[in-house]
Amino acid sequence: MIAESMEHPSGRERDRGTVRPHMDVRFKEQRVKIGELSRRTGVSVRSLRYYEEQGLCTPTRTPGGQREYTDDAIDRVILIQQLFAAGIRSARIGQILPCMQAPEGTPNERTTIRLANDLTAERDRIEAMIADLVRSRTLLDEIISAATSDGATAASTGNARKAEQTT
Repeated sequence: MIAESMEHPSGRERDRGTVRPHMDVRFKEQRVKIGELSRRTGVSVRSLRYYEEQGLCTPTRTPGGQREYTDDAIDRVILIQQLFAAGIRSARIGQILPCMQAPEGTPNERTTIRLANDLTAERDRIEAMIADLVRSRTLLDEIISAATSDGATAASTGNARKAEQTT
């Protein structure tokens, strides 16, 4: 009996219920230059060079000395931006990044109790900032509400009429 072979939609050859690779396909890891990384992440070239100086993001170099980044660098740069936006300093980010799994940014086994305690303090600081911002927003809402209430509107309309009459 001759074994039937047919092309599988995945590009693999199928033989009697087994799937074997049709050919050995290895994808070359894509690399991007610093300008392209800047464009994709919205982070300035200057900031990307700073990240490199701080050891937060390490490119390879071409024979001509140009920086090249892997596609994973995009996720890493976005994570660095999120950590900076949270008010975390670059030195602390340098401690945090080795404890993160790329690209999703979840913790791994390198996370230590000390780092967890430090991050808890950072989180508490951020929570306090959020509470301050909420209080500020509430105050602004009250001022806006008072300024747009009927009494304030009538007063501003009366002032506008007086200004029209004098011109």
